[in-house]
Amino acid sequence: MAENTFNTGTPNPTGPEKPKSNSKNGIIYGVLIAALVGTWGYMWYANNKSREVLAQKDVAYDSVSTARNELQQEFEATNARLDDLVTENSRMDSLVKTKDKELSDMKARISSILSNKNATQAELAEARRLIEQLKSSVENYKATIERLEGEKIVITGERDYARKERDSVGIIKDSLNRKVDLGSVLHASNIKLLPINLKKNGKEVETSKAKRADMMRVSFDLDDNRIAPSGTKEIYVAITAPDGSPLAVEALGSGRFTLEDGTEKLYTVKKSVSYTTGEKQLVSMDWKQNSDFKIGDYAVEIYHDGYKIGSGKVTLKKGGIF
Repeated sequence: MAENTFNTGTPNPTGPEKPKSNSKNGIIYGVLIAALVGTWGYMWYANNKSREVLAQKDVAYDSVSTARNELQQEFEATNARLDDLVTENSRMDSLVKTKDKELSDMKARISSILSNKNATQAELAEARRLIEQLKSSVENYKATIERLEGEKIVITGERDYARKERDSVGIIKDSLNRKVDLGSVLHASNIKLLPINLKKNGKEVETSKAKRADMMRVSFDLDDNRIAPSGTKEIYVAITAPDGSPLAVEALGSGRFTLEDGTEKLYTVKKSVSYTTGEKQLVSMDWKQNSDFKIGDYAVEIYHDGYKIGSGKVTLKKGGIF
């Protein structure tokens, strides 16, 4: 029977343990080498990536720079064209001045963007839009000049045309205003001129006898008018005696008023009437003079706003026994 041998655990420097230590060192070296290789690989990758990003940034920068330079050239060319048009044509200068503030603001904004080396794509896009707008303004001005030259319109001609247009509009406006004014003039109807005899007891009696007439009473209706505005209306009454002379005594309230043609006329009596739009209104005025009434035909005329709006007459007869 074979004899069993027990290992007491005591290391034997010359035993089989020495090859095991060499194996561990090999593993460690392998791991370190792999880590070093990985680190070199990562650094190589990161370096290449950085170069790629820098290259892209350089391309982008070159693109922005190129775009800015192109826009600068385009802006300068447009500005020069505008200056040429102003120099060549005096009327162009006046056209530009009408929008001077707008053009100045536009050019200032373009210059501000193009002078910024760090301008963004969005800002360059804004500059391009503004330059296109400036170019469009220049083309519009040029077209305007060509049209004016083609039509042979000069400043004096434009003023004459404008003056004629203004006069024409003024005539039409005056005509319309006149129609409105005429439409708002009141009209009198049912006009009566009544000679009145005043009794001692205060009673009033109508008469047709000149020697019995103490006063004249004018009565009439102001017809309804849907155009005339409500308010106070000055109504004038002019009575003419049989001999053609006007019955007008300043001390008794008579005076002068202006007709629609600008001339003046004597009135016998006047009255301020409170008128309401669209309503008929009865008006009455009395004239008591400081002399006797004459025999014959008396005429009465009623005026509003310088227009005669109604007339009537009455005949006073010579008094008899009865």
